[in-house]
Amino acid sequence: MSETRSTAGGAARSATARQVVRRLPQLIAGLWIFGMGLALVVLGGQGQGPWIVFDEGVSLHTPLTIGTVAILVGVVLVAGLALAREPVGFGTLANAVVVGVSTDVTLAIFDQPGSVIGQVALTLVSPLLVALGSGLYLGVMLGPGPRDGVMTAMHRRGVPIWLARFIIEAVPFTIGAILGGTVGWGTVYWLVVIGPAVNLAMKFRSWPMVPSRWIDVFNALETDRHPVPRTNRRHPGFRRH
Repeated sequence: MSETRSTAGGAARSATARQVVRRLPQLIAGLWIFGMGLALVVLGGQGQGPWIVFDEGVSLHTPLTIGTVAILVGVVLVAGLALAREPVGFGTLANAVVVGVSTDVTLAIFDQPGSVIGQVALTLVSPLLVALGSGLYLGVMLGPGPRDGVMTAMHRRGVPIWLARFIIEAVPFTIGAILGGTVGWGTVYWLVVIGPAVNLAMKFRSWPMVPSRWIDVFNALETDRHPVPRTNRRHPGFRRH
């Protein structure tokens, strides 16, 4: 019997909790690699992705580091998603913290290369590393990052997905650029490369069997004490195999 099969009592729900735990190493590794990739584009200094432009811009006018700004923004977005009653998984919460910590640690350990060649190399590698991290953390299906969650929330409220994506990228980019965030050819390169690279990473890193569309680790661990009838669940239940 597949461990994702729904059975009487709490068997299937316990299996879901076990699957969440099994996915945690890949989730944390993916988020850490994601943060490292964001740090490399900062060290490259040739222009950064939209949200890093924002994080850097804010950091230039406050005592906060780029990673700390990223963490605070993530926490605010997660709180907004919770208030809007959007699905918030363990991956969403971990994303809001781990990526910022990884970015700060990487920036603290490494210095910007003294040569232009080194800076260009870091800029070229950065979105590829972010894509690898994205494939790892999104592939475990433990919940989207805070920014992706805002995009899907907007889409569920009638905003076309392309417009929602444009808004959540264009608004922080514009604010960050006004605040002095680094914009350059690396920004354009990032926007062109990141989508296809993430798509490719997802194909090779996704878990083949996922018991539900969103696996919320807290729901998975709490359902034995607060059982909810299958027909009353807000999100899709367990798939039969």
